Amino acid sequence: MSPLVTAPSPAVPRQVLAARTGVAVVFALNGLAVASWFSRVPAVRDALGLSAGRLGLLLLAMSGGAVLALTTAGLVTQRLGAARTVVASTVLVAVGMAGVGVAAGVAGSLPGVAVALFALGYGSGTCDVAMNVEGAAVEKRLGRTILPRFHAAWSLGSVAGAGIGAGAARVGLPIGVHLAVLAAVVLGGTILGARAFLPAQPAPDTAATRRGGLLAAWREPRTLLLGLLVLVMAFAEGSANDWLAVAFVDGYDTSEAVGAAVFAVFVTGMTIGRTAGTVALDRWGRVPVLFATILLAAFGAAVAVLAGSGPVAIAGVALWGLGASLGFPVGMSAAADDEERAPARVSVVAVLGYTSFLAGPPLLGLLGDRVGILHALLVVPLLLLPTLALVPVTRPPAHPPADRT
Repeated sequence: MSPLVTAPSPAVPRQVLAARTGVAVVFALNGLAVASWFSRVPAVRDALGLSAGRLGLLLLAMSGGAVLALTTAGLVTQRLGAARTVVASTVLVAVGMAGVGVAAGVAGSLPGVAVALFALGYGSGTCDVAMNVEGAAVEKRLGRTILPRFHAAWSLGSVAGAGIGAGAARVGLPIGVHLAVLAAVVLGGTILGARAFLPAQPAPDTAATRRGGLLAAWREPRTLLLGLLVLVMAFAEGSANDWLAVAFVDGYDTSEAVGAAVFAVFVTGMTIGRTAGTVALDRWGRVPVLFATILLAAFGAAVAVLAGSGPVAIAGVALWGLGASLGFPVGMSAAADDEERAPARVSVVAVLGYTSFLAGPPLLGLLGDRVGILHALLVVPLLLLPTLALVPVTRPPAHPPADRT
């Protein structure tokens, strides 16, 4: 039996299986929503006539909304329950998506796009915490590791969103029509998915509950160390998302098409790792699996930068994606080991983890101006190796509280 989860019942209740499907749907649709926006960034830039610098400032509106959401999402989830929080936050996501399309494609309003992006970021960030909390609850009732597969569903949704966006751009579909239609799909599908969530459990007003509040979670050493681990793993993932294609174009003198294909190799490795890694986690536990995968990510990233040969470097990218796939979801799962305090702790870990998505791109860009973006990516293995010291904090508590029924 895995050390990560409670003993499974002989037959998994149908309600839990339905909740598993519902959570996977919500993860995938959240990825679809975010990728749909990113796929139309060039169109929005052109519609508003923005320079690179002004576009960068505009993108901060979404990041700012997401970070602000992560500071409050735990409390909101604890008060409303995961299902209601997911639906309410996805209403904001849908409004933000449609608002971006109308403000950019119809009104040509920069302030309008900024406000819509803030709503999109706030809704997506809040949904991120709530769906991870629900995913961890489903994981406990299934009696086996499943959270990384939910993150794989998010990756698949983002690939679909990017593909649909590329097709919409190719056929000249207006931004407003594209994003409005996708907003309706995301909201409708999320409402259906959330209906299958586990019944909300009332949070009793006990000393344990009060200690599990958001402010208390910020004072817990294990929660903060988990946040630091997730921060580094998010950086290892986000640096590839932001810079891998550019690094191969500049560093290996490839075409833009090859650079895009290399990024696809990384995403494929991530998806495979999150899908198949659950078996390894259940068999060997979090600590040994994370040690092995983090070492694999560090080795793969180093090979990708230092290989000097395109094919060998691409093999390194595949290993990098496989190795970086489990750190983020396992950190979230570890933060939710105590289901009663999960909302606050997942919120804290998410805030720390998402800091890398804000700080990472500009820091690597500045370093890339000095040494080239390919060699700037050596920061990834240099950060991953000392992070191995944090892996033991993912070990489940010796005596976790019994699941509530």
